[in-house]
Amino acid sequence: MSDAVQPTAAEVRAAAEAVKTALDRHLAAVERRSGEDDPAVYEAFNQLAAAAEVYDELLYDRYDEVTPFEIPGTDDALPPYTGPEEPNALSVLIRRDYSVVEPQRLLAQAQRVEAVDDDEGAELSGTVHGALGVLFGEFEADEIASRHKEFGLEEGDSTLWVTAADESPEPGEWLEMPFEGVDPQRVVCRFDVSTVFDDDLDDEPEEELEDELDSDLDEDEDEDEDDLEPLDADR
Repeated sequence: MSDAVQPTAAEVRAAAEAVKTALDRHLAAVERRSGEDDPAVYEAFNQLAAAAEVYDELLYDRYDEVTPFEIPGTDDALPPYTGPEEPNALSVLIRRDYSVVEPQRLLAQAQRVEAVDDDEGAELSGTVHGALGVLFGEFEADEIASRHKEFGLEEGDSTLWVTAADESPEPGEWLEMPFEGVDPQRVVCRFDVSTVFDDDLDDEPEEELEDELDSDLDEDEDEDEDDLEPLDADR
């Protein structure tokens, strides 16, 4: 990088001070947390991640040096919240992914719904596409989520975003494009579910459990050997 575009020493120092401030705010939010998913802690985390990333970039550009730590999820973290402190309205955006693993079960469930409704003219349950329309038209999305195995579905990733708004939109205003124009800086909090989190947590404990089992077996064998008394040669 040329000297003309390098950050100044003062800019690097200011970025370092911003990290210190963000650290203090994060610790204060953690100390005051109201629950496991406190949005204040989540916001403070994002602010700390953003400040650390800026400092790391300026430090490298100015001094060709990097920080000795890495905050996980920085690339995917939401930007700092800039919405209203007291939102007058909010939107909840939910995405749930499924795989159709048992099409016959899905079709059978849709046919049962049609039989109960006694709608002979529809016959939508004969295809997977039609069966999905029947089931999601009959059941709420939360019920589908809780009973997905009954419908031949397998859960994938899911996420829920709560976004703040200054005022409620007019009826029908966003129906044509309901998921367009979401401002990440107005996301109050988000909750993600993915098997990748389970995999990360399960990898190490399994190894530790195996080590503990091996250790216990070795100890048991040693104890058994100690308990054996030598046979009397005269007997």
